[in-house]
Amino acid sequence: MTGNEAEEDMLKWATAYAKKHGYTLNPDEKQLGTVIRGLVRNKGKFGRPYCPCRLRSGDEEKDRAIECPCVYHKEEIAKDGSCHCRLYYKT
Repeated sequence: MTGNEAEEDMLKWATAYAKKHGYTLNPDEKQLGTVIRGLVRNKGKFGRPYCPCRLRSGDEEKDRAIECPCVYHKEEIAKDGSCHCRLYYKT
């Protein structure tokens, strides 16, 4: 799979997740692309789409908390209007 295909697949996945949970994706295409590329990079490098805006500890069990969508995203969206990575937004 090429980088572009992987990014398209990740974007489709993020779009479906957002729709299912009543969120929207970042309308800023540049920022959205940066986050999507970061997720693809982390999935390729570490085997999981870890949030690119959070630091991995190296402990796979602990790092599951930061696999997108991370365990923090719902609270952040409710409180701040978007998740920390600014991938998902309130509708």
